[in-house]
Amino acid sequence: MTASPNTTSIYVDADACPVKDEIYRVAIRHGLPVAVVAGNFIRIPHDPLIQCAAAGPGMDAADDWIAARAGPGDIVVTADIPLASRCVKSGAAVIAPNGKPFTEDSIGMTLAVRNLMTDLRASGEITGGPRSFSPRDRSTFLATLDQTIRRIQRRQADAIAPRETSRQG
Repeated sequence: MTASPNTTSIYVDADACPVKDEIYRVAIRHGLPVAVVAGNFIRIPHDPLIQCAAAGPGMDAADDWIAARAGPGDIVVTADIPLASRCVKSGAAVIAPNGKPFTEDSIGMTLAVRNLMTDLRASGEITGGPRSFSPRDRSTFLATLDQTIRRIQRRQADAIAPRETSRQG
């Protein structure tokens, strides 16, 4: 994906993402490029804004592909907390498929809770996984994605405005 520096790109950790169709619709409406990243080939809509990136079979290949490209002004959609942490640190906006944003303020605690839960599951203390994905999660995700796009676009417009004014003066 090659976009201009002021173009927001959306990177989707796609292997288990339940909101891919919603991402495609929102991205097309806003004219934003989407990279759908998976370990293997994944079917995507035929649209020039949407591309599939087969990152390869390695355990973290898709995560590494996304983390190497996502940065300020970009959006990453993932439920993978270590990937979310890497992308937040690089300046990208990160949203879970349930609509929960990962931020610099929340990612440390989220990562700690994830590690604790992993340890508790490994010791047999907890045997269940996360709650199932709901229609409310889908709706929350759509609202969060749209708000995130608008916030990034406002920041980009605000950054361009002073340069335009100085050129005219």
